[in-house]
Amino acid sequence: MIDSMLDRVLSRLAGLLLMGSALLLAACTETTAVPTRAVQAMIPEPVEETAVPTAVIPTIDSTQAPATWTPLPDVTQDHAANFGEFGPLSPTRTPTITPIYPTRTPRPTKTPTPTPTPLPVTPTRYVSYIPDLPPSNELGPSKLGLHIIRANDANIIEFFRQGQPAVVKALDNFGYLDEIKALSPRTIVVGRVNYADQNYGGSPEEAARRFVNAQLDQYQANPAVDYWEGWNEPDPNLDNMPWFTRFEQERVRLLAQHGFKAAVGGFSTGVPEMDEFALFIPAIATAKEYQGILTLHEYGAPDMTFLYGSPLPGYPAYPDRGALNFRYRWYYREFLEPMDLVIPLVISEAGIDGIIGNRPGPEGFGWEDFSDYWVEQGWGSTGEEAFVRQLAWYDNGVRQDGYVIGFTVFTAGGHGHWKRYDINSVLPEIIDYVRSQQ
Repeated sequence: MIDSMLDRVLSRLAGLLLMGSALLLAACTETTAVPTRAVQAMIPEPVEETAVPTAVIPTIDSTQAPATWTPLPDVTQDHAANFGEFGPLSPTRTPTITPIYPTRTPRPTKTPTPTPTPLPVTPTRYVSYIPDLPPSNELGPSKLGLHIIRANDANIIEFFRQGQPAVVKALDNFGYLDEIKALSPRTIVVGRVNYADQNYGGSPEEAARRFVNAQLDQYQANPAVDYWEGWNEPDPNLDNMPWFTRFEQERVRLLAQHGFKAAVGGFSTGVPEMDEFALFIPAIATAKEYQGILTLHEYGAPDMTFLYGSPLPGYPAYPDRGALNFRYRWYYREFLEPMDLVIPLVISEAGIDGIIGNRPGPEGFGWEDFSDYWVEQGWGSTGEEAFVRQLAWYDNGVRQDGYVIGFTVFTAGGHGHWKRYDINSVLPEIIDYVRSQQ
């Protein structure tokens, strides 16, 4: 037993030294310019499984649950104690401006200095960043796809007949996918089955087994799905990310045993933070080993360009990254590219979501709620034209990143609360745009 404990201690020390070396190398790497011509995302062919190098991948002790950690009120505290065997991570660059805290990151609080005669405050009116979209025939076909709740409109099928899109996301209902695959064989299909029990508790490996067993019949009945997602929009934070990482690793392995491929992550817009994503890297490594992909959600409001160019806490601003849309570039450029862990990415929900906090603009939820506002801002003469122009801006961006398979606009076939987000009425304009990029 003593020899076993000593082996584990020495193994952890060696892992920390190697991880530190890898992160130091990433810190010294200069950021490369965005390519002027994108390469279509290539899904790797199945290869003979090999062990993932341990020199750059932090490990998680599968015999222990993650340590409990309670944050202090001071948001400037040192979180190093919560990383356990991973060790703290440092930004790759020294911030040059004051960070903006656009997501759930706590804002620092200051004690106001009272003044005898307070001056009136005039808020600055938000003005959309409306890009001058250049011709994009050098970027390859559009990467715009659809998120579908119900295939209840003829234009949904017509989109696949005419558009031949890169990707589609299907939720719960999968009966129409065979027709889509017949019309557009190149389209990658990501599927998700709703699952209510998203709780961080007990053994993550056992939770993954329960999850896969509960959905296995759906997987087997729908071979048109190329990748299966897990939880919807998890936000594990530093406390629960080690647990969620182990959950995703086990889910990837279990799916592989049954002959299926996994899409890991599924994170909501604006999360995770950079130190949290660092703890998720072992799940990325496992997904790469089993030919899986990463999925994320990216939304904006009152328009899709909101907070584009804004920094993340502890990092400087970059003109081609954002705190909401194009947030994925932070993960790939700061972690996955330096660590040789680039895997294909699908933004499996994208578009407009008015529930984003601390934003300007009118109240609203889905794209139609902002139509009049966009016309006033100058995005277009109609709400449909303004929305498609924003989707074109995002499309031009993701087409510059070869590892991005595509993004799916939320949502076709919306009903109930999701009727506010329904895009069926704008599908003819979306079809025209996608065809124009072929």
